[in-house]
Amino acid sequence: MQRLRKVLRHASILVALVGATKVSTGLSEDIAVPQSTQDWKQDLAEAYGLDEPGRMMERYLLAHIDQAAVTWKAEVTACITPEAIAARQVRLKKKFLEALGDFPPRTPLRSKVVGRIVKPKYCVEKIIFESQPGVFVTAALFLPEPKQYPVPFPAMIVACGHSAEGKQYDAYQRVCALAAREGIAALIWDPIGQGERRQLSDGRGGLIAKASTHEHNAIGAMSMLLGRNTATWMIWDGMRALDYLESRSDIDSTKIGCTGNSGGGTQTSYLMALDDRIMAAAPACYVTSLYGRLPRTIGPQDAEQNIFGQLAWGMDHADYCLMRAPKPTLLCVATRDFFDSNDSWASYRVAKQAFGVLGRSEAMGLVEVNEEHGFTKPLRESSVRWMLRWLKKRDEPIEEPADLEVLTAEEMRCLSQGEVMLIEGARSIPDVLRTEAIRAASRRISINQEQNLEDRQKSIRMLAGIRRIDEIPKPEITILDATADIFPQRKGIRTQPIVVDVEPGIRLPAIWCTPEQGPIRGVSMVVDGDGVVGETIGDAVAQIVERGNAVMAVDVRGTGLTQRTGQRYFDLERHGPDGQDFYLAYLLGRSYAGMRAEDLLVMATLAGTITTLKGLESGGTVPLHGPIELVAIGEAVVPAMHAAATAPELFSSVTLYGDLEGWTRLIATDAAHVPLTSLVHGALEAYDLVDLQSIFGKPVQIEPHRKEHSK
Repeated sequence: MQRLRKVLRHASILVALVGATKVSTGLSEDIAVPQSTQDWKQDLAEAYGLDEPGRMMERYLLAHIDQAAVTWKAEVTACITPEAIAARQVRLKKKFLEALGDFPPRTPLRSKVVGRIVKPKYCVEKIIFESQPGVFVTAALFLPEPKQYPVPFPAMIVACGHSAEGKQYDAYQRVCALAAREGIAALIWDPIGQGERRQLSDGRGGLIAKASTHEHNAIGAMSMLLGRNTATWMIWDGMRALDYLESRSDIDSTKIGCTGNSGGGTQTSYLMALDDRIMAAAPACYVTSLYGRLPRTIGPQDAEQNIFGQLAWGMDHADYCLMRAPKPTLLCVATRDFFDSNDSWASYRVAKQAFGVLGRSEAMGLVEVNEEHGFTKPLRESSVRWMLRWLKKRDEPIEEPADLEVLTAEEMRCLSQGEVMLIEGARSIPDVLRTEAIRAASRRISINQEQNLEDRQKSIRMLAGIRRIDEIPKPEITILDATADIFPQRKGIRTQPIVVDVEPGIRLPAIWCTPEQGPIRGVSMVVDGDGVVGETIGDAVAQIVERGNAVMAVDVRGTGLTQRTGQRYFDLERHGPDGQDFYLAYLLGRSYAGMRAEDLLVMATLAGTITTLKGLESGGTVPLHGPIELVAIGEAVVPAMHAAATAPELFSSVTLYGDLEGWTRLIATDAAHVPLTSLVHGALEAYDLVDLQSIFGKPVQIEPHRKEHSK
C-alpha cells in the first residue's frame, strides 16, 4: 500500500496533464489524486533529469554574464592611452543615453520657495520646482551662514536612498547640514515614490504601493515598454536640480558636487557619469560590480538600478567613474555592506588605473569604514570632506557635531498635505508615460502604413530578440522511459515524456501525447504559463487528443518545473515571481518573451514534423503535418503570439486562454498587475500586443482563463 501511495503521488501531475481526475488502483474503487505539491514537482523534475530546476534560468543567465565579463575585462584592459579612454567614454555615454530613452525637453522650472527654517549655523529653504510641466519636485536647500561664508557658495546635490521619508530621513539631512555648516550649500529632493512624491493611485484617492521600491518597479514596468527606465526620470530630476542651483545668484555654478547613499549612490553614479556640471562626486554604499558577486548574492535590485543591455555592451559600475574621468570621484564603502566591498575595491582599481593614465590619479579615491549598509557618520564626513577638498580647496579633517540639529518631518515638509499629487494640475510619472504611450500609438500607425509585413516582423524580432528559425540551432532530444511510475498512461491516450535541450543550459520538459487508436488528424502544441504541472493544461490536452490530434505539451523556460524558486523579487503579487531572473536577462539586453518565443519555435518545428519515436529521435527532418495549432494559457499568451507573429508559417491557428490586453492599456492604470516576463523593452515604439494578432494573419481565438489556483 505504501508503494501504491508513492506511485499515486508520482502519477498525479501527469494524470492532470492528460485530464484524468482519478487513478485506477486495481482495488475496489479509484482513489482521487490531489493536483499539486512541491514534492510532486521535485519528483517529476528528477524524472526529467532536471537538477535544481528552479535555478535553471539563473545559472543560464549568470553564465552569459560571465561571458560578457570576459569581453568587458579585455576592453577595459586595452584602455591604456588617453585616446582609448576618451573613445570608451564617448561610446558608453552614447549607449547609456540610448538605453535610458529620450529625456524630456527642458521647460521652465517654475520654482518657488515655500518656507524657510533657521537652525544653528545654517538655514533651510523649502522649494518646489517642476522637472517637467506639472511634475512637481519637493526639495530643501541647506544654506551656509552668509556672515561666516561669502556668497556665492559652492554647492552639492544630495540624492536620496530608498527611505520612505525621502529628504526628511535623518542621515540625509545630516550630510546636508554638515556641508552647509562647512560652507557648501546642499540641495536634496524627494525621488519619485518617496517623501512627498508618491505616484501610484488606486483611482479612489488612495495610494497602492507598499514601499518605494514597489513604486520604482511599477514605474519601471511601464517605462521599459517605451524604451525608458525609472532611472530616466530620476536622472532627469537630478539634472533639473542642477538647473535650479544654476538659476540662483548665491550659488557658484562652476563648483557643484553630488553625493548620495544606496539608491542615492545609484543616482549619484548615473548623474556624475552623464552631467559634466558635477565637478566632484561621492557615491556611497553602491558602487560594486554587476559582473561580480552582486547578481550571485542579493541579485539585481529595483528597476532604476538595471540599465537595459548594459552588461552586453560593457557598462559596469566602474565605468560610471571612468565616464567622468578625470573629474574627482570618491567611492564611499562599508565593509559589511550587502553591496560587496571587495568588488568595490575591484571597481576602484579599474577606475584608478584610468585616472592614472590621464595624469590625475589623486582625483580617484576610496574610503572604507567598518560599518553596515547606510550613510553612517564616517561616510557623511568623508563625503563632505571630499567636497571641501575639490570645491573649496580646503583639505582638513572635519567632524559632524554630536549636537547637530536637523529638521523635524513637519519642518521639512514643503506641502501642508504632504503629497504633490494633491496639487492642482499635478502629473505623475505614470501620467507622463500615458501621454507618451498615446504619442507612440500615433507614430505606430504611420510606421505600420509605411512598412510591409516582413519589415514589421523584423522589428518585432529585433526588439524581442527572436532569431529566424534557420538561425536557431537544432535541439537535442532525449526520450524518457514512458513505463516509469511517474509517467502513467491514460486509456485512449498514449503519452511519451521527452526532454528537449534547446541550447546549453536550457532544458525543456515536454509530453508528446497521441491518440491510442486511429490516425493523427493534426498536431497541436499546448503551453501553459504554469507549465505541465498547471491545472488548466490537462483539460486542454485531453480535449485536443479526443478529437484526434497529437499534442506537444511543453514547459518553456522559467515556467512549470523550471519556475524560479527561492529568492523572489519585490512585489511578486504585482509583477510575478521571476523578477530577479528577469532583470538578469534585462541587464544582458534579453527579453523573456523573446527567449520563450524561440522555445516555442523550436518545439513547433519539432511537433510539426514527428509522428513516431524514430522521427522524434532524429529531430524531425521530414514535414508530415505542416502548420500546427498553437494553444497558449495564462502567461504563455505573450510569447505564443510573438512566436506566431514572427513565424506564421509554422502555425495554422492560435487559441489563447487569457487576455491579449494591449500594453498601452496596461499603462492606462496605476493598479495593473503586469508580469515582468511579459514585457519587451521599447516594444511600443514598433508594436503593441494586439498588433501581433493582425501580423499573424490567421485565426486567433481568445477564451477566458479560469485559473483556480495560485503559485
